[in-house]
Amino acid sequence: MLIITIKQGKEKAILAGEPWVYLSAISRIDGKFEERLKIGATALIRSSAGQFLARGGWSPKSQIRARIWTLDEKEAVDHAMIKRRIQAALTKPRPPKISATAAQRLINGEADQLPGLIVDYYGNNPGYMVCQFQAACVDAWKVTIVKALITETGCPNVYEHADELIRAGEGLSAHSGSLAGDEPPLEFKY
Repeated sequence: MLIITIKQGKEKAILAGEPWVYLSAISRIDGKFEERLKIGATALIRSSAGQFLARGGWSPKSQIRARIWTLDEKEAVDHAMIKRRIQAALTKPRPPKISATAAQRLINGEADQLPGLIVDYYGNNPGYMVCQFQAACVDAWKVTIVKALITETGCPNVYEHADELIRAGEGLSAHSGSLAGDEPPLEFKY
């Protein structure tokens, strides 16, 4: 398991709700993990005294080296957690859509405890969901996220919009395209 030890005093930010662990806050990184699993892998984050602080998604190329998934030591970062977080985000009240071409934000990253994930809904039934996987931790869960979105919304059309600059900063390649169903019309692709 990957273990990130935070510099003394830097744990205060995490305990206060800061959703990111910056490179400058890290004292040490321990643990063996396969090279191919590095990006997006779940890491244990602990204080300089060795106490559990959080679990986070590892991003070895970004200045934000880990994005916090949970502060609960007993909560596993798994398929069930991802599905629960998507369900919770989708049940939040939203203002009504202004028009079929206007976006309705379904998931807003850290505010919905899905760091780096943006999901907008366009059109009318069935419409199109346009996702941005802006962090390595959510990119690693892309298949689970897409399946949960389709199940929870009934919308079969999921498109990925990849911002090259943001994804490059995370060490991820940028490929926009359909992840499920039909590709949206040009006006819905951003």
